[in-house]
Amino acid sequence: MRLPLNQRVAILLHEGISGAHGKTGLALLRYSEAQIVVAIDRECPGRSLSELTGIKRDVPIVASVAAALEYKPEVLVIGIAPQGGAIPDDYWLEIKTALDAGMSLVNGLHTLLANIPELNALLKPGQLIWDVRKEPANLGIATGMARTLPCRRVLTVGTDMAIGKMSTSLELHWASRLRGWRSKFVATGQTGVMLEGDGLALDAVRVDFAAGAVEQTVTRYGKNCDILHIEGQGSLLHPGSTATLPLIRGSQPTQLVLVHRAGQNHVRNYPHVAIPPLSKVIRLYETVASAGGAFNSVPVVGIALNTAHLDELAAQEAIAQTTAETGLPCTDAVRFGAGVLLDAVMKN
Repeated sequence: MRLPLNQRVAILLHEGISGAHGKTGLALLRYSEAQIVVAIDRECPGRSLSELTGIKRDVPIVASVAAALEYKPEVLVIGIAPQGGAIPDDYWLEIKTALDAGMSLVNGLHTLLANIPELNALLKPGQLIWDVRKEPANLGIATGMARTLPCRRVLTVGTDMAIGKMSTSLELHWASRLRGWRSKFVATGQTGVMLEGDGLALDAVRVDFAAGAVEQTVTRYGKNCDILHIEGQGSLLHPGSTATLPLIRGSQPTQLVLVHRAGQNHVRNYPHVAIPPLSKVIRLYETVASAGGAFNSVPVVGIALNTAHLDELAAQEAIAQTTAETGLPCTDAVRFGAGVLLDAVMKN
């Protein structure tokens, strides 16, 4: 499945447009080709989406699902990604209102909704509930054989969660397509799966099979592509992250692109966990990716700097400073395009 392109979509984003947990909805607003007709966030009804987010899309913001009904949405997407992936208590009324109004539901959170009897009782013919975070069938453990694929495998890694790894991979993918290469964006999270219509919701997979699930996914696409852009998840620096290592082991990347938020010096919500100098983070990822020599050498070829919170002059200064600090090409791929990073990928 994928987010339907022929139906009118509403995105439920309470406290997400200006807050820290709206990355799913904001990514869909930025990248999806779906017909998104309204965003729902009680914090900022009536305000301009483009002014709040920089996303150049003319979508009205309303305070509730009930208020969204005048735009005749046919699908409600839960657009937040809170820590732990549970549905907030105050979302249940909004979900029931949407189902009662005849809308289908797309749910990317860990709380599975399709089998809840109370919600199923509200479904009418033609309505459905799509729980995106589900483990694929027929999984095994990884073997390391993805390194035999003939294609480049570019994995985004990060200094924290929710800093732009998916966006960077998408920008690299589109830049590759523009250059005429057979490129594939490999989705590994719920938002990417909604956008791409295939891929893997990695954090729904049992840990023993996580690397194997990545290997299976990468192998499926890699034989017929010149380059795979593999969506990164989590961070080796984050104390609660378990997704990054299976991605590295399962995909056997040929290059890494490090994603970092300009000026961030500790893991968000964990001020006691400092982000080391980027040169040390680079060495960490290169050492882990090569397993100290057990696997192929895997270089970090560039830095994708998230500068969304800076004005353009400050962003350019931060990029120049990062290049000087690391000696690597650096840009904000969303803001300035991914060409600089793609050039670095192709040189390695």
